[in-house]
Amino acid sequence: MSAALTALKANRTKIWVGAVTLLLVFYLVVSLQRSVLLMSDPSLVAKAIGAAYLVLPVIGAWAMIRELLFGARTERLAKILEAEGGLPEDTLPRTPAGRIIREAADLEFEKYRAEAEAAPEDWRSWFRLSCAYDAAGDRKRARASMRDAVRMFRAGVQEP
Repeated sequence: MSAALTALKANRTKIWVGAVTLLLVFYLVVSLQRSVLLMSDPSLVAKAIGAAYLVLPVIGAWAMIRELLFGARTERLAKILEAEGGLPEDTLPRTPAGRIIREAADLEFEKYRAEAEAAPEDWRSWFRLSCAYDAAGDRKRARASMRDAVRMFRAGVQEP
């Protein structure tokens, strides 16, 4: 029982991602079914609404697949960096609520920014910069830096 609980805790994020993905797939299937029903109606207005409604599941499926691939690729890079001992250590001070203290994250960020500027073609430095952006609270730039790291890795496809 203890091993199962440990495995459950270790894979908590993956379980939630799976659950949310299943819910989204259910929604997309229902949306697709409703759009087909509307398009089979004899009314031109219903056909037009059905055709317009068909766009939602297509965009939803595209976004879901894109995000799942992004997550899988990010996890792959993290495992490679972990095996190399290159993951940044989480030593930043935190508030009693567990949030990272912003000033400390901003100081740590400068180190990773300088590393990425010194090695602009190294996906590892961009991965670490992404982690620093995330710790500093800038999620938009963190995702952009991680996309850059994934792109560089895929361009070189380097395995340890």
